[in-house]
Amino acid sequence: MHHTPSTQHDEGLEGRSLYNLIYCSLAAPAMQPGEVGKIIATAKHHNPRYGITGLLVYGSGIFFQWLEGPRDNVSSLMKIIADDPRHLNVVVLSEEDEMRDRLFPDWDMELVEASEISVVLEGALKEASDDKQKQMLSLLLRELKSRPPQA
Repeated sequence: MHHTPSTQHDEGLEGRSLYNLIYCSLAAPAMQPGEVGKIIATAKHHNPRYGITGLLVYGSGIFFQWLEGPRDNVSSLMKIIADDPRHLNVVVLSEEDEMRDRLFPDWDMELVEASEISVVLEGALKEASDDKQKQMLSLLLRELKSRPPQA
């Protein structure tokens, strides 16, 4: 990945925009217990140096991840994820390049259990200042609330 110095909290400086990408994927059937912890540890080690923040939700064999940071760095990370044999059927749900504040400024990468995603999304919605992000977060929350609870 391309190293960009001082990328954390760089929104709005020198005309830089913040790129965000949301994807989902299936966990490979052969993925061993503990692999998600390894993914988070790797992200916490590497993401700060590349100005990438976000969250990873994992449950029922599905990954859902929100990445934000400099476009080149997030795009490079997405290529790594797409080539990772632990991920199958990677689908990009949304990607935008815009001038706005980070939704997860202090999260190099946090794992959120699927059962807690509503709380995280509600918190992000309260903090969001961008109308498009508020709309997307509200839509995700409505979708979550319309689904029956998993056994």
